[in-house]
Amino acid sequence: MEKLKERLALAERAMSKLEELASMDEWTEVERDAMIQRFEFSYEILWKCAKDYLRVFEGIDAASPRRVIRECQRIGILSAEQTEMALRMSGDINLTTHTYDEEFAVELSARMKDYGKLLRNWLEKIRFDRH
Repeated sequence: MEKLKERLALAERAMSKLEELASMDEWTEVERDAMIQRFEFSYEILWKCAKDYLRVFEGIDAASPRRVIRECQRIGILSAEQTEMALRMSGDINLTTHTYDEEFAVELSARMKDYGKLLRNWLEKIRFDRH
């Protein structure tokens, strides 16, 4: 439980940093790249929060991000639409961490506001569901 609380606090800080950049209408190349890095970090910490939440409160052991996302849908934390977007986000994360593609970075930045809202909603559901 303590590990979950620590991760939730870290996730909140990460989300605030992501939202700071995602709320902008236009980005320089450096700002866009920083936003993508903040997105990667926010996603990483959030799926691990969800993993801990599932283990602590639901008794579910899910080891991969995609399994955690599906389990969150199964127990009602994420809707079907949110799950679809979260799975796409998971695929996008894999692309950002393995290669840098300028065209993909531009495409991803266009999805950042929606991804940020989804991550924020996911965090709020985990944070307030049992606390």
